[in-house]
Amino acid sequence: MQKITPFLWYSNEAEAAAAFYASIFPDSRVTRVAAMPRLKDRFGRSWQIVPAVLGEMMADPDRARARRAADAMMKMVKLDIAALQAAHAGTPG
Repeated sequence: MQKITPFLWYSNEAEAAAAFYASIFPDSRVTRVAAMPRLKDRFGRSWQIVPAVLGEMMADPDRARARRAADAMMKMVKLDIAALQAAHAGTPG
C-alpha cells in the first residue's frame, strides 16, 4: 500500500477540514493542527516561499528528525533553512 504524507494549509477551519480529509482514507490520522502567523506583503496578500528541502525533511522516514524540523518550522515567522536543517539533524543551530 502506498503511503501518503500530505502537508495541507487551510486559511480557516483547519481542524474540521483536516478531519474530513483524513476520513476519506482508511487508517489515516491527523498528526498536527497549528496556527501560523499571517504575513502580508504590501499588496495585502499572504504567502510564503517553501524551499524544496523542507518537504524532504518533513518526509524523512526517521519521524524524530521530521518532527524536529516541523517543531522548528512552527516557531518561525520566516523560514530559516539553516535553522531547519540544524533542527532536523539534531544539532544546535
